[in-house]
Amino acid sequence: MTIWLNGRLMPAADARIDPADRGFTLGDGLFETIRIKDGAPRHLPRHLDRLGAGAALLRLPLPYDAADLIGAMTALIEAVGLTDGVVRLTLSRGTGARGVLPPADARPTLLMTAAPAAHMTSPVAAIIAGCTRRNEHSPLSRLKSLNYLDSILARQEAAERGADEALLLNGAGRLAESSVANLFLSIGGRLLTPTVADGALPGIRRALILERHGAEETPLTPDDLARADEVILTNSLGLRPLVAVDGRPVGSGTAGPVLTRLLADADL
Repeated sequence: MTIWLNGRLMPAADARIDPADRGFTLGDGLFETIRIKDGAPRHLPRHLDRLGAGAALLRLPLPYDAADLIGAMTALIEAVGLTDGVVRLTLSRGTGARGVLPPADARPTLLMTAAPAAHMTSPVAAIIAGCTRRNEHSPLSRLKSLNYLDSILARQEAAERGADEALLLNGAGRLAESSVANLFLSIGGRLLTPTVADGALPGIRRALILERHGAEETPLTPDDLARADEVILTNSLGLRPLVAVDGRPVGSGTAGPVLTRLLADADL
């Protein structure tokens, strides 16, 4: 397996991350998951814009500009011969002394890995997680940070209850997202998604659906799931129908026409 680490392509077996790297010790960093189709990254400028905005919020220096990152990703895709798959870009603050305060002279670690994509198309049965909630007041709810423990806890709860996925509520009891995806509800002909202010991650595909398909941001509650004709989970790797929540069917309990319309949009 070939990877790209801090400016060089290398075999994964030769790669080394310092044990004092803050990404490992503190989760101090960000990541992006980028779909590769026909050998090219999809919506890469949007991913890099989000990465840059997150790095600015965390005051985490980006060691490479957009042109460098595009060149590195292209080289990695070519090196592994990937035509249909995914690249994960992981950025950490790099090494630092013990303690929470970042070093003034941070030297970030940047890693890219590539792999074939698992096609995420199958229907999903979910639960509403009871073990944790999304903190809509934290700026981290807007970032793809290296700390995914809330999602991990929620997904473990789903598995223990025999479900595929977990939906996360925020502190006010409103819908935020699933453990790995944004939510869209079709209600009475309107396509609705939770607001970023309610803890929804500003997803790349979410933004495209808002721009291209007349979707609307609005506060949503668990009761809205019962009113929905259709619920769709979206992330950069795919769109999937949510067909049941807590053992109760959503809409007809099958994929619906809104998902069919979205899947027909090649630009998504």
